[in-house]
Amino acid sequence: MKGKLILWLPLVLMLALFLAFWRGLQQPDDHVIASQLVGKPLPEFNAIAVMPGQLGAATFDFKDGKPRLLNIFASWCVPCVQEVPMLERLKANGAEIVGVAVHDNGPDLATFLAENGNPYNKIGLDQQGRAQIALGSAGVPETFVVDGKGNVIYQHVGVVTEADIPKLMGMLGATR
Repeated sequence: MKGKLILWLPLVLMLALFLAFWRGLQQPDDHVIASQLVGKPLPEFNAIAVMPGQLGAATFDFKDGKPRLLNIFASWCVPCVQEVPMLERLKANGAEIVGVAVHDNGPDLATFLAENGNPYNKIGLDQQGRAQIALGSAGVPETFVVDGKGNVIYQHVGVVTEADIPKLMGMLGATR
């Protein structure tokens, strides 16, 4: 009898560990990824212009005294499509939004904007992802609030939702 219990012991231990890890994944201690950039100057980047009639995006764009949103996105990003109407609402409320398209190309970006709308005042293309890496961006979409001196005051990871609009607009207004 004791020998049969010992045979089941590894399976019971494995199941207990699996359940403990599963619970940890379902209920993490912290749901927020703390940004290392908040309170610091925006890193140097230069994303080239790719859309006709729109300038590219660079660090110096954020140092003219006017607070802006910096949105990291991509034409191949499904959540980025969901975010466009919220970005358009932000723009309609007076927010200036600079976009950086990562790991993308001009034709795909043009199609994305034609199909979903263009909430951006400027769009830079970051084909190699260098600007994204410099910003410490974990993925797309991601939005930064940058004060008029070029300092990051907030980083929003993920899709901007309706519930985020008052907070983002408030942050832009508070930095003026």
